[in-house]
Amino acid sequence: MTRIDSPFQPGRLDDEWLEADAFGGFASGTVGTARTRRYHALLLAATRPPGGRVVLVNGVEAWLEVNGQRLSLTMQRYAPDLIYPDIAANLVSFETVPWPTWRFSFGESLTVSAEVLVAKASGETMLRWRLLNTDPSSRPVSLKVRPLLSGRDYHALHHANDAFNFSFTAHSNPDTDTARIAWQPYGDVPVIHASTNGTYTHAPDWYRNFCYVRERERGLDFTEDLATPGVFTFDLSTQSAVMILSAGTADAASAQQRAHTLTAVEHARRASFGSRLTRSADAYVVGRNEGRTLIAGFPWFTDWGRDTFIAMRGLLIATGRLDEARAILLEWAGTLSEGMLPNRFPDYGDVPEFNAVDASLWFAVAVHDYLATSHADTDTRERLQHTVVAILDGYTRGTRFNIGVDADGLLRAGEPGVQLTWMDAKVGDWVVTPRIGKPVEVQALWFNALRIAANWDARWHEPAVRVQQAFGARFVDPVTRGLFDVVDVDHVAGTLDRSVRPNQIFAVGGLPFALLDGAAARAVVEQVEAWLLTPLGLRTLAPFDRNYKGRYTGTPLERDGAYHQGTVWPWLLGPFVEAWLRVHSTDPSQSARSALRANAHKRFIAPLDAHLDRAGLDHLSEVADGDAPHTAGGTPFQAWSLGERLRIGAWLDQT
Repeated sequence: MTRIDSPFQPGRLDDEWLEADAFGGFASGTVGTARTRRYHALLLAATRPPGGRVVLVNGVEAWLEVNGQRLSLTMQRYAPDLIYPDIAANLVSFETVPWPTWRFSFGESLTVSAEVLVAKASGETMLRWRLLNTDPSSRPVSLKVRPLLSGRDYHALHHANDAFNFSFTAHSNPDTDTARIAWQPYGDVPVIHASTNGTYTHAPDWYRNFCYVRERERGLDFTEDLATPGVFTFDLSTQSAVMILSAGTADAASAQQRAHTLTAVEHARRASFGSRLTRSADAYVVGRNEGRTLIAGFPWFTDWGRDTFIAMRGLLIATGRLDEARAILLEWAGTLSEGMLPNRFPDYGDVPEFNAVDASLWFAVAVHDYLATSHADTDTRERLQHTVVAILDGYTRGTRFNIGVDADGLLRAGEPGVQLTWMDAKVGDWVVTPRIGKPVEVQALWFNALRIAANWDARWHEPAVRVQQAFGARFVDPVTRGLFDVVDVDHVAGTLDRSVRPNQIFAVGGLPFALLDGAAARAVVEQVEAWLLTPLGLRTLAPFDRNYKGRYTGTPLERDGAYHQGTVWPWLLGPFVEAWLRVHSTDPSQSARSALRANAHKRFIAPLDAHLDRAGLDHLSEVADGDAPHTAGGTPFQAWSLGERLRIGAWLDQT
């Protein structure tokens, strides 16, 4: 868990929390309660799980009224840079377990808590405020809550307009002290339901010019107007205040009863996870069609093939969530086309995108890890093995984007204007790192897929041997002893890309079968450690390279230009640690292995774990600056960053 106590450092107020449901929807925000992203919301629903996301309730304005005083529990940021009201002086603690909870103190006689919980199974958001202590002379304590609504696509922004529908429907049940209010801002978005034990006063208004500083830093539009239809009033002196927000339908139970049910279920579910990391991992597991998938990252990614297969090795397989691993692998196996699995499904529309040479090969690796658990029944094993073989057959014959086996047995891929590897930044027609030819990590993945299939089909053994021989002959740089990043660049025989990048680490670690061992493997690890290693992961390009970008900041063009040109990626630390241990494990004694693992944890894992308490709390960020102090960027909640941390932790425990 993350716990933050007063006095707050100013930067900690911008750290972010996440509550995700099982469909691709979520709530998120900051410790300081001011929204800094367009994606921060209390009710954000996936209308076509896990896509079709719409923001319904962006936030609330909440305050106490005590003896004629107004005491704020939330703060907002307005353009250009006005924070009002400022709650920092009264916010005394914040913690993420069991769910985001704030504690406010207004002198010694008045302390209030505020909570946000998203129910995994139903997608409801519970807001609850409780009076923890008060001086009897200060009663009554009244709570006022104004919901702030939009009803927009989660990538968009909302502005005041005459089409917004402020009308509401109300259903009251005096026997249960519950009011159910419903709004539908626009005809094509779900109905917003609010079930409360308070009273509702209709008072439509607009709050204008909210300022989202993270969007401004990203060079995007950053101001928004939100509609507030009315005010809820609660008497905190007599009972806690509850508001249950939901999209489309509302539970018929009383607000207090529903809150009790949700908190009991969520307490039990969250307590069942064995660690902070496995609890966080649960956020990424969501539904797709009748099966399951993994969200690549919050707040703006949905599910991507490559990310899913990399992340699931740690998020699901290493943590024993094997039923879900099976469901995801079978769901994706059904999307096979011409030997390829999709790299992503768009938020809207059903036509998948197949622009990845490596996604299908990562699927084979995930299948290997899953089948090694002996969880699969005969039918599942046969279906997954059949899919892996179909991938190899398709790649051997040749498929989209010039993907195919060359005369030397290595896998070529790429054509102008298409990004096929994980280094996939593209701005307009500019592919920043095209890597057309034979990328180094693609050969490691191809070799592994062949070796994996050879376990049940002997015809793939000889191609695997050819790949290993050709790789050793063609990829080792005779000058540095590291590995070339791409050979036969642009399909021109004999051309080489000597960029020092982290992709070479996969020849030694991160995959079931290493392509290199001995002195060749050690040389790769030493080069990566010398030029690319940082406390948060591996740089994507050595700092001495003329194309190196040390900061991941600025406009979309500037950020995409730096994305794989020096920016640090935490997920790469998993393969590096595995490779580092492999080349340094020279003493087979138990004491030596234990000492080596302890050294690896202190040097590499502990600095990464420290990041769990910053940025995306209890999670790991997508990227960080290549230059110190390695400020985190990209998505604050990234699946494969957390997945590789879990996988390498399990791997360390087993070696």
